[in-house]
Amino acid sequence: MDKGLLDLHNILRWIILLLLLITIFQAFSKKQSIKRTSLWLLISAHTMFIIGLYQLFAGRYGITKVDLPAGESFMKNDFYRFYWLEHPLMMIIAIILITIARGKAKVLNYKATGWLLLIALLIILAAIPWPFRQGVGGRWFPGI
Repeated sequence: MDKGLLDLHNILRWIILLLLLITIFQAFSKKQSIKRTSLWLLISAHTMFIIGLYQLFAGRYGITKVDLPAGESFMKNDFYRFYWLEHPLMMIIAIILITIARGKAKVLNYKATGWLLLIALLIILAAIPWPFRQGVGGRWFPGI
């Protein structure tokens, strides 16, 4: 089950990035279809958040499953600091921004929506465990 949820989490990463790019484009070009796209973005982001919470607490490297060696703090360990603190905190901030942007998109406030989503995109790009990141790198695509 852990592997399946982790793969779904990885697939949703690409869906959210694609939806973010489409919604940002719609916001800056003032298209009314932003209402529908921002809804799908919101649903995807919140689904990913729930899966991420499961991974954080009960996943393979979850807080409740890993025992650090005596005297070692998770703050000194790059891997656990990233997955237990940095990644969840930045993603929560990004999801809050996406949620606020959805509210702005419903009333067709294009400028605010575009800027909120652009900031969320930058935060998400910084928080993703890209394969080239030392110590925390993930996979480009699940199963590969």
